[in-house]
Amino acid sequence: MTIAPEAGTKAVQVPTQSTYQTRVADYWNAEENPVNLELGKLDDLYHHHYGIGAADRTVLDEPDPELRRERITTELHRLEHAQAELLADHLGPLSPADRVFDAGCGRGGGSVTAHLRYGCHADGVTISEKQAAFANAQARKRGIDGRVRYHHRNMLDTGLQTGAYAASWNNESTMYVELDLLFAEHARLLRRGGRYVTITGCYNDTYGRASREVSLINAHYICDIHPRSEYFRAMARNRLVPVHVEDLTEATIPYWELRSEADHLVTGIEETFLSAYRNGSFQYLLIAADRI
Repeated sequence: MTIAPEAGTKAVQVPTQSTYQTRVADYWNAEENPVNLELGKLDDLYHHHYGIGAADRTVLDEPDPELRRERITTELHRLEHAQAELLADHLGPLSPADRVFDAGCGRGGGSVTAHLRYGCHADGVTISEKQAAFANAQARKRGIDGRVRYHHRNMLDTGLQTGAYAASWNNESTMYVELDLLFAEHARLLRRGGRYVTITGCYNDTYGRASREVSLINAHYICDIHPRSEYFRAMARNRLVPVHVEDLTEATIPYWELRSEADHLVTGIEETFLSAYRNGSFQYLLIAADRI
């Protein structure tokens, strides 16, 4: 299907997909995981990522089963939103006149977070047609659809305007694509001096090859987690210079510990994440880079 171009863009065949990317799109079109949907219902901010910060574990002591579920859900969402806010911290300074690009936007929570923080225009891209439709419905519901828009496109070939964006990011979506292709598209979209940010899980290649736990996470999400070193090599090849690197591994463990005890939200991968983080084979990183 060809989509008519917006101002300053080219017409694009959307989305261009490999066989693997079609599998990824099918996965997310079918996904109805409570750990994503139930948390988002609390405030209509739907995040498709994990959380950071100290968890309030007193929610586990609640004797009433229904209230216990509600309190755990609320606490997990608070931790996830803290992660989104941390990423937004590193995008600025931005103004309402600026445009930002959310690559692999999921159901749109990150774009809304950036818009609410800075008043900026946001374009989110997802390979899932269902996610794009959902996110656009949420933007209309909030009355921000004139400034926050979601597109059913491939984040490796968006068709969006070259050099139009002050900031861009991936929040836990880099493991679905080749990093050189991804960073080349971010470098194309960003203006000179624009800021790129990613928060991602990566395997620690000082330990050698990917661990058993990383392989299990790959199989669970049909993704391909990259080694830590490849992020920096691929950025260097694509005019992205890191200015801030933060290891969030310890900060995300409380989220996973709490989630592992949330019977109504567990997916079966929780203990694998915890084991990988604790044995050092897997890391949770924030990398902010400037486009030169």
